[in-house]
Amino acid sequence: MAEIVTMPKLGFDMAEGTLVRWVKKEGDKVEKGELLAEIETDKATVEVESQFSGVVLKHLVKEGTAVPVSKPIAAVGEAGEKVDESVLGSAGAGEQKAAEPMAEEKKAEQSVNQKQSINRLTDQQIGSQVKQESKPAPAKKAVEGNGHLPVGVRVSPLARRLAHERGIDLQAVRGSGPMGRITRKDVEAAAEGGAILPAPPGLALADLGPVRPDERIALSRLRAAIGRRMTQSRQEIPHFYVTHEYDMDRVMDARTQANMALEGNGEKLSVNDFVIKAVALALRQYPNLNAKLDGDAVLQFGHINIGVAVAVDRGLLTVVCKDADRKSLRQISAEVKQMAERVRSGKVQAEDIEGSTFTISNLGMYDVFEFVAIINPPEAAILALGSALQQAVVKDGQVVSGWRMRATISADHRVSDGAEAAQYLQALAQYLENPISLFMQ
Repeated sequence: MAEIVTMPKLGFDMAEGTLVRWVKKEGDKVEKGELLAEIETDKATVEVESQFSGVVLKHLVKEGTAVPVSKPIAAVGEAGEKVDESVLGSAGAGEQKAAEPMAEEKKAEQSVNQKQSINRLTDQQIGSQVKQESKPAPAKKAVEGNGHLPVGVRVSPLARRLAHERGIDLQAVRGSGPMGRITRKDVEAAAEGGAILPAPPGLALADLGPVRPDERIALSRLRAAIGRRMTQSRQEIPHFYVTHEYDMDRVMDARTQANMALEGNGEKLSVNDFVIKAVALALRQYPNLNAKLDGDAVLQFGHINIGVAVAVDRGLLTVVCKDADRKSLRQISAEVKQMAERVRSGKVQAEDIEGSTFTISNLGMYDVFEFVAIINPPEAAILALGSALQQAVVKDGQVVSGWRMRATISADHRVSDGAEAAQYLQALAQYLENPISLFMQ
């Protein structure tokens, strides 16, 4: 009997997902654990693995279709096997709702050339369509050769697909994403013939050209989801904040020595790796902060799964280092780097972003002194990290140079209080200011 593959639930607040692309076509063989399709949630485009081995007998939804969680999307079985339609139930329910097949909201145009794209939008995906004055579409640049890009050119999978559909040569597109990555917005701007980046720095004022016109940009699905969750968090969770300053001299020394020992292995520890391990170990002593409010009780999690915020196009996504208190610094470093790379390349896996029990938001790489973060529901707390900075400090009555870092915990006052949060930050100091203990547990 054919096995039915359903839309997975990737997160406690996920209600539906958009099937962006079928990796396996009808009639293709598929093994359990092989990639079957790509789906888009409010958070990311996720690669979905097959739960069964066999032949893809039938796609039950089309690409670009929004499907509620747990609804059938495909049938897998033996070659030539007939699919029993009665077991599918409401398999086609998701097909009644067309969805935009890209990660960002579509900027609608009134021009004739954009009408087909506008028809793919629904009120459920965006509240209102962006209207601009109609203007003729410029001639599109044909993709040269086989469409391969030079080494070093970064492009998101969705931008690549859109460029192929519109015949845009990606080699002629300037990327506005992190490290010059080409995003969907860049491809659309290239199709419209408009400038997508400001003039390079250093030009004289006379060369700057006209002032950039106002532009109304629809929220991406990720940004809209972040907005909903953070609004819910601030409205429903009574936040309080406690800040502690840490002596990072020994961490910086330990990191330098560890990286010297790892030189040649392609590995490199970051300050964030030390923090993740220390945060997880300190949570063993304060399980009330590794918890969530569950009705009229507090549910303290047994596993310590540390979420780490990663910057992506137009938002943040949290990857999860599971059982971080039980892993070595090298394991933590490798796992977080691999997950972050999958997130940025659009190849995130479901397990990468599920199951966090406590979150770290680190802006240290941006020379941030300190900040506060909004709790990621349903968790009870989040830790905001500033930069580790070399500054003048007083030791034994003398002004000397030292490394210092500030961290601020935001906690749910229904679950914890200021005294417990302060004690947790003190416990964290025991690990960060004596980092040899991080190598021994």
